Amino acid sequence: MDNPLLELAGLPPFSRIRPEQVEPAVDQLLATCRERIEELTRGPDAPTWEGFVEPLEETNDRLDRAWSPVNHLNAVMNGNALRAAYNACLPKISEYGTEVGQNRALYQGFRAVADQEGLDAPQRKLLENALRDFHLCGVDLAADKQARYKEISRELAQLTSRYEENLLDATNAWSKRITDESALAGLPDSALALARQTADDRGEAGWVLTLDLPSYLPVMTYADDRGLRRELYQAYCTRASDQGPHAGQWDNTEIMDRILALRHEQAVLLDFANYAERSLATKMARSTTEVMGFLNDLAARSVTQARRELADLARFAADRHECEKLEPWDLAYYGEKLRKHRYEITEEELRPYFPLPRVLAGLFAVVERLFDIQVREITDIETWHPHVRFFELRDRAGALRGQFYLDPFARGKKRGGAWMDVCVNRFHTSRRDQTPVAYLVCNFTPPVGERPSLLTHHEVETLFHEFGHGLHHLLTQVAYPAVAGINGVPWDAVELPSQFLENWCWERQSLDLMSGHVDTGEPIPETLYRRMRAAKNFQSAMQLVRQLEFALFDFRLHLEYHPRRGGRIYETLEQVRDQVAVIKPPAFNRFAHGFSHIFAGGYGAGYYSYKWAEVLSADAFSLFEERGLFDQTTGRAFCATILEQGGAVDAMDLYVDFRGREPTIDALLRHSGIAA
Repeated sequence: MDNPLLELAGLPPFSRIRPEQVEPAVDQLLATCRERIEELTRGPDAPTWEGFVEPLEETNDRLDRAWSPVNHLNAVMNGNALRAAYNACLPKISEYGTEVGQNRALYQGFRAVADQEGLDAPQRKLLENALRDFHLCGVDLAADKQARYKEISRELAQLTSRYEENLLDATNAWSKRITDESALAGLPDSALALARQTADDRGEAGWVLTLDLPSYLPVMTYADDRGLRRELYQAYCTRASDQGPHAGQWDNTEIMDRILALRHEQAVLLDFANYAERSLATKMARSTTEVMGFLNDLAARSVTQARRELADLARFAADRHECEKLEPWDLAYYGEKLRKHRYEITEEELRPYFPLPRVLAGLFAVVERLFDIQVREITDIETWHPHVRFFELRDRAGALRGQFYLDPFARGKKRGGAWMDVCVNRFHTSRRDQTPVAYLVCNFTPPVGERPSLLTHHEVETLFHEFGHGLHHLLTQVAYPAVAGINGVPWDAVELPSQFLENWCWERQSLDLMSGHVDTGEPIPETLYRRMRAAKNFQSAMQLVRQLEFALFDFRLHLEYHPRRGGRIYETLEQVRDQVAVIKPPAFNRFAHGFSHIFAGGYGAGYYSYKWAEVLSADAFSLFEERGLFDQTTGRAFCATILEQGGAVDAMDLYVDFRGREPTIDALLRHSGIAA
């Protein structure tokens, strides 16, 4: 059978990939991988880098290149047949990964190569990481414990996929049709147009609201009808749970409990006290005490200010709008009114200045000035949807550095949120010269009629954030996939480039490159820019404690898990809210049932990474504040020390190489408007 997933050359042939091809391709490639491992571990020659490690990297890269488009399509073009094929392969891939990690002969081969002279720094880091990961896969365990470890890994892969599927199905299942426009009073024209277009696409009259963020957020922020806001809030925060309009239909309760139990059991098998300790084995943070101290310190610095901000909002809502008691579905609504009252600015006022084509051009101009990299669009590239675009990055000499797909708009069957993922890794040896390729995925409001997609300023930040991840993957100069780009980078450092690039969304020089009114092309007026800057840290402490709520909940959930007590998910969440939350949600709120970052997205016992890396990113940007926003020497130094090195050098060593010292928290507090 002609199977496009088995083709190695070029980009993925998306139009020819069929669900029925997935499992045969994976089976064939896994068989090839096992044969190759057997050859390499039973050969008569002593293992060397070229004869042992490189062939293994090539074999694993071949599997990765086949699985990447399958994994990606499952996230952006989800359907029943593809989902079934994806889920059929997950346990096979999980089992193979554990099997490799527990292969004693492979481990001994890597140890033998690591003891040899003449290796460069990326090679040594790859070997160091590999030996660590062998131990974390249970290579030292007795046979019965290895078998149990493998069973746990297989089940966890299936459970996390089911969690994500339940959340996607629950999100897609809810919608509300409105036939009386007065019920949508307060919504901006852009939100009304999207609701009308959604209804038209479904062949219905009126307006249709959904739980996709481009539909949900404007309702929560602008809809005058408090009952409508409450209805959407309840539908959104009860997705995939035992509460709400689809109570019990896609319930993640048992899945969450099982995930926590299995993670804990697997950590204990490896002699960790809990999964939080296991999580830190591959991160910058050195201990659970250090992480909790970091989060509690930020909480202590911000909670009082956050409560003052809520009190200000409550007074404003009562005095100006006769709202006697703020509820969670009121915060964004009255918060936007207070921002407009105080700073004479709203997100909707800024939206016409950020048409997506202009924002993209500005983003690419910023990158060119900072890193001397040019981005240009390539047409006639095969993609998975008509909205998807394709770009390439070239350096000053014209050399191709990387390529990426951009899938910018929300639609049905597409996972919510925004992310960057690997399509192809950089791989450069005497036998391979592979250019890195990335997927950049967002869920912006699609174009309505003839007008381009108009972004909020927050969405502009999201685009810059994901492109920062993309640059980390695409600009790497490391030759070997395991430590190239984002691979091998500690999870609590991987957000550095993404959060770092967001800073250029706030500066006049760079904003002029990325903003232009959709009708006139004029940049943001100076008076509007000054109001925008003045409002930058509006309710910043409330936003910070919200992120700390997520991070503390996640870390404590994994740190304090005990088999006899179980997960105590909402009990732990309630305790964290007692510490940092400024307003308590209603009893029906089931936030954890939709917290896919930690239950399905790789951030389990690692959500603190966002704030940890934000310390790094704010401190790194402060050097540009000292030397100039587009100081080329500093920009190229960041590129050379952070972006190009990937995971080939210790993350803190790279940071010190760039900044000249270890990071301090001062810049983060200053940028966030948190009082010292």
